[in-house]
Amino acid sequence: MGALEETIDLESEEEIPLTSSQAMSKAHTFDFEAPHIGPHAKLSNSWFSKLMQIRSFRSIYIVLIKAKINVLLPFGPLAILLHYLTGKHGWVFFFSLLGITPLAERLGYATEQLAFYTGPTVGGLLNATFGNATEMIISIYALKNGMIRVVQQSLLGSILSNMLLVLGCAFFTGGLIHHQRVQHFNKAAAVVNSGLLLMAVMCIMFPAVLHFTHTEVHFGKSELSLSRFSSCIMLVAYGSYLFFQLRRQQNIDASVDDGPVDEASCFESVSLDVLAHDWGRNINVDDSDEEEAPEITQWEAIGWLAILTLWVSLLSGYLVDAIQGASDSWNMPVAFISVILLPIVGNAAEHASAIMFAMKDKLDITLGVAIGSSTQISMFVIPFCVVVGWLMGKPMDLNFQLFETATLFITVIVVAFMLQEGTSNYFKGLMLILSYLIVAASFFVHVDPSTGDD
Repeated sequence: MGALEETIDLESEEEIPLTSSQAMSKAHTFDFEAPHIGPHAKLSNSWFSKLMQIRSFRSIYIVLIKAKINVLLPFGPLAILLHYLTGKHGWVFFFSLLGITPLAERLGYATEQLAFYTGPTVGGLLNATFGNATEMIISIYALKNGMIRVVQQSLLGSILSNMLLVLGCAFFTGGLIHHQRVQHFNKAAAVVNSGLLLMAVMCIMFPAVLHFTHTEVHFGKSELSLSRFSSCIMLVAYGSYLFFQLRRQQNIDASVDDGPVDEASCFESVSLDVLAHDWGRNINVDDSDEEEAPEITQWEAIGWLAILTLWVSLLSGYLVDAIQGASDSWNMPVAFISVILLPIVGNAAEHASAIMFAMKDKLDITLGVAIGSSTQISMFVIPFCVVVGWLMGKPMDLNFQLFETATLFITVIVVAFMLQEGTSNYFKGLMLILSYLIVAASFFVHVDPSTGDD
């Protein structure tokens, strides 16, 4: 009985003022949370309770221990050890990928916690920036080393995996579980994201067409100038999209008490919920009315953001340096590693969350994770990398080569057709998964014309 009282004291808000509600604990890391550690003895539980009253230890426990996915954290130091002790690039690359996976998920968690203190506008901008921080850090390090093709292919792979593999697995599993009825999602929100994706395809296609038709005014320079101009336009368009959604959210919140909400407002509310989850914000899986509360303080969130960003930056260096060695040791094309392996393993936590939401019949949030993330990468991360390369003096452009551009174009068209009805089932999911397998096989036999890699 004493042990039970100790456990209750540990979870009470009087002992730990920042402890979140039950709904909060199920939101961000709903399936990554470890079960409560039951006391094996009164002495051990008492020691744990006193330790958790120390804020620094409690913060470490919440961020680095509590989530199940953190069991992959030791693979990061192991990759560094293997780099210096063995020089086996294949294992260094594989363990670096595994080590970055929980860091990416924890970065999203720390950003979400900081968003509680900054308000919706600043929080939205923070989450839009850090939502794909891992991809941006890896890309910046690769750009610094002059590995432009790796940057282009890894970002392209993130878009393809989100739109085909993640969305396909979500539709497939959700359709099997809810096979008695048709699952529905907000078609209007999906159309908005599809429109942004088509705009991104247009901006990526023009430099490639200009290059391969040899119609440039200045060969090799016109496509770079066009890419930089288009990237600035894409950043403006994505910023306008965020501003529009945030302003809409304020208007909807202000009109909640004025009476019933019409259908148009319902669409905006749903699309904002989808956008919020894409940023990494909390979505209450159990639809509880309890208010969410932060688990860590504002300065703790800032500190963890800095620590996790530095750790991701360090591991990204070893990851990028090992790509060519892994390609040689595994006898795989660099294009296959960049387009297929990097996105699948690096975004595993995000992929799992999309599938879990589909299983809970919350397809609007699933679309926010899959399609919303693809929109963010295509309209924000890719042009951001072009601008950063411009500042670095690197010729990073939007010419993704003919094969990659055609793959992206066909993928966006296929997914747009799948979403036009506003319904999903396991057959649609199976079609998307099979389409991704075709894409993966194509890149396995693809020869990169810019490097001669095969």
